[in-house]
Amino acid sequence: MNDIQIRFYEVDDAPVLYEAARESVSDVYPWLPWCHPEYKIQESQQWLAEQVQKRQDKTQFEFAIVAGDGAFLGGCGLNQIDRDQKTANLGYWVRSAAMGQGIAVKAVELLSAWGFENTDLIRFEIKCGIGNVRSQRVAEKSGAVREGMRKACIELHGTKHDAIGFSIQK
Repeated sequence: MNDIQIRFYEVDDAPVLYEAARESVSDVYPWLPWCHPEYKIQESQQWLAEQVQKRQDKTQFEFAIVAGDGAFLGGCGLNQIDRDQKTANLGYWVRSAAMGQGIAVKAVELLSAWGFENTDLIRFEIKCGIGNVRSQRVAEKSGAVREGMRKACIELHGTKHDAIGFSIQK
């Protein structure tokens, strides 16, 4: 699928974000605890409302991944921004119905290009849980450099886990 685009989330994306999250719980929840079995539309609404201020403050940049026809496919973003080191975490997820089509790879490419063009950041880091092979493949296919295992660097469901670290540098 080549007609993938990213755009800033809008407050009125709550219904499509909620629908995609609910559809994707079994695939996403093991790696992204926000997408939990009891996920409510109010969580989408609150998170989207917070994104407007975070974008204005330049503390986080979150994007919807959409198809050429506007269909919601997932999300990606730059967060955990370290202004002193000019680095950020780069994250992504794709709804279950759209997995396996190269959407996340394209989104990572678009997001990293946007980040380097529109911020002073020079390095994006991707952390994938050891067992999250799909996410590791996305990082590799998007051109991120595999930097090795990082001990206990991510927390999932209250437990620290090892992760594979990748980077994309300007």
